[in-house]
Amino acid sequence: MRRETLIKVILLILFSALCFLILVPFYAVTIASFKPGEDLIRYGLNLKFDLSVMNLDNFTYLFTGNHSYFMWFFNSLLLTVVQVTLTLLVSATVAYGFAAYDFIGKNFLFICVLLIMMVPFEILLLPLYSLTYNLGLMNSYSAIVLPGIASAATIFFFRQYLRGIPKEMIAAGRVDGATEYGIYVRLILPVMKPSFAAMAILNGMNSWNNFLWPFMVLSDDSKYTLPIGLKTLLTPYGNNYDLLIVGSFFSIIPIFILFMGFQKYFIDGMTAGAVKG
Repeated sequence: MRRETLIKVILLILFSALCFLILVPFYAVTIASFKPGEDLIRYGLNLKFDLSVMNLDNFTYLFTGNHSYFMWFFNSLLLTVVQVTLTLLVSATVAYGFAAYDFIGKNFLFICVLLIMMVPFEILLLPLYSLTYNLGLMNSYSAIVLPGIASAATIFFFRQYLRGIPKEMIAAGRVDGATEYGIYVRLILPVMKPSFAAMAILNGMNSWNNFLWPFMVLSDDSKYTLPIGLKTLLTPYGNNYDLLIVGSFFSIIPIFILFMGFQKYFIDGMTAGAVKG
């Protein structure tokens, strides 16, 4: 009994410390968003709570100033919704094929999926850029969305989750006269809600924070995503820290809403995907 209590205390201390480390950057950004940009240039990002310099000028500038922040915000929001939706649907369909059917080359193809997971994206940048250029997709959102809609990690996760679903469910659907498409849409997809929630959060974070690839393929500033737009605020000729810091603060909100909306499914989805199969 004492040993179990000791383990619980150690875990409580460990996770409390981890929570503190995670929350400190959010606190620093929140405090900095109420301070003038000159303070950030002079003292850097710090944890000092000084009411004498804190005001709402940055927020006023964000909502009334002459800038492109909300255009970048909308571009990122649109891309994230489209990319996450397509990634979940395509990856779930591929994973269902691996989990529910037996076909020639199945194991080989799944090994290929695992190998793709091991390849860093930076290695694929040059050939992917060349392919995008040759297809005439430069400076378009298609160049950002298409390379990621069949995510190897998402396929692997869905396949592991689907292996835990009894195949008798599929057989029962066939006995009742349902088509293969009907079985997938009416029986399988509803069961996958927890896994969809988990992958929606992870893929949503990746898409929302994606900087390198959109930065390489987009050249029109009206199509910039939020990470690229915030980067343009720092130039050799001047830095707009007032908009940068408050804009960074607001960029956290969509991911926070996404997590709060799916949190009740998130743990179930991650746990099931990790242990089933």
